[in-house]
Order: sequence, then C-alpha cells, then structure tokens
Amino acid sequence: MPGHIRRNLLIFLALLIAPAAVWILHWLLPAGELKDAAGIVQAVLTAAAIIGGGLVAAYKLQLFRDFAPHLTITHEVSHRPVGDSYVHIAVKAALHNTSRVKVELRDGFFLLQQIAPMSDPEVEALYDAVFVDRDDADFQWPTLDEVERRWERDECVVEPGGTHQELCEFLVASDIETVLLYTFFTNSGFPKSSQTQGWDAATVYDIIGVE
Repeated sequence: MPGHIRRNLLIFLALLIAPAAVWILHWLLPAGELKDAAGIVQAVLTAAAIIGGGLVAAYKLQLFRDFAPHLTITHEVSHRPVGDSYVHIAVKAALHNTSRVKVELRDGFFLLQQIAPMSDPEVEALYDAVFVDRDDADFQWPTLDEVERRWERDECVVEPGGTHQELCEFLVASDIETVLLYTFFTNSGFPKSSQTQGWDAATVYDIIGVE
C-alpha cells in the first residue's frame, strides 16, 4: 500500500477510534462526575471527528476545486493578403468557462510577436538573454503590435459552461513568415489580491499561401 494512502487511512481510523474509545469508557464508568466528564469529552471528540474528517476529505479529494474560477482559451487564426505589401491577420479567442462559478472579465490584451524571419545574431541574442544571462524567464520576441481590451463592471461576464469570444485584427508586412499570438485576460473577482488572477494562451502561426 502506498505511503500516502496508508497515512490517510491511519488518520481516518484515529478519527473513528477516539470517539469510540471514549464512548466505551463512558459506558463502563459508574454514574458520577467522572462519567459526566467522559460524556462531555465524547461529544467534543465526536464533533471534532466529523469536522476533521470532512476537512480531510475535502482537502484530499479536492472537493471544492471545481468552484474556483477558470477559463480555457483557444485561438482560431486566419490571414489574407491586403494590397501588395501587407497581410491581414484575424484572431478569434474563445474563452470557455470550465468552472462552476461565473467569471467577470475586467481587462486583457492581444500580443502579436515576430518569430520569423530573424537573423542568426538576433536569435543568438535571444538565446543568451534566456539561457545564459538569465535576465528573462521567456523569449522576448520582437513585438509587432498589442491590442488591449477593457470592460466596465458586469459588462463581460462568462457564466459556467459559457463561452465568450473576442476578435482582434492585425496588419503586418508581407515579409513576416511566422508570428506568436499571445492573449491574457484577468478576473475582476480578485481586485484586492496581491497577485492578479488571469488566464493566457499562446499560438505560433505560420503565414503561408500569401502571394
């Protein structure tokens, strides 16, 4: 039997045995103050066992994890030539609420970054920044454009099981070959939190078939 299962089983048995032992003691003792005290202890231990068992079960089985807000973001990307020198890129971000509580969006952004073409010195500089100098946790690709989204209170609410779609459009030069599309949206349900609660998604997209 795995160690964590054995440990949880011992905790559960202890929560059951303690009230049972006090109950037996209470039943065997003659009437008097000691018997009354044993009855009080039995009641306290029984309540503690019920509450403790419930808390342990909730923690171990993660019974309340579905009640934490969560969004799953997917991207649908398309492109087409515009004139002789430009390409239009359309991004549809689908924000699906996979939790059992509503999510109220307050702000977010679409970020378009260039991956290719890029010269060897530029690639080497990015590599050094991430893996050698360790100044940044992620690749900081050259930014082509960024579009922000903001909503007023109760303006953009995604109900449980619902999906909210956001469309964003970009115009880039026709010599761009590959881009990175990154989106991030925040939940206004935690305005006083020290850390912003939000969800993101990234898609690498090759611009092909443009004459």
